[in-house]
Amino acid sequence: MSHPATGDVRLTAIVHGSVQGVGYRFFVQRRAAALGLRGYVRNRPDGSVEVVAEGRRGELEQLLAALERGPYGADVGGVEAAWSAAQGTFSGFLIRH
Repeated sequence: MSHPATGDVRLTAIVHGSVQGVGYRFFVQRRAAALGLRGYVRNRPDGSVEVVAEGRRGELEQLLAALERGPYGADVGGVEAAWSAAQGTFSGFLIRH
């Protein structure tokens, strides 16, 4: 098992609104990968999108700001964000189905 880098944290975010079927997961994956973050994004049955990402706090805050905006065509109604200690279990940033 790998251990998280010193200072890494985990962001768990649930994004509400019109965020499925508009390329939102691909948008999140591109932004997270560009920021060097690890984790995943997936659609939830209730129509929201779940994002779990680990990395440095500054990069995660940039991702959170992007989550609140979303891609063209998305209508983000709100983002629930929770911070916790990084687990160090992710190697890249994936779209989960």
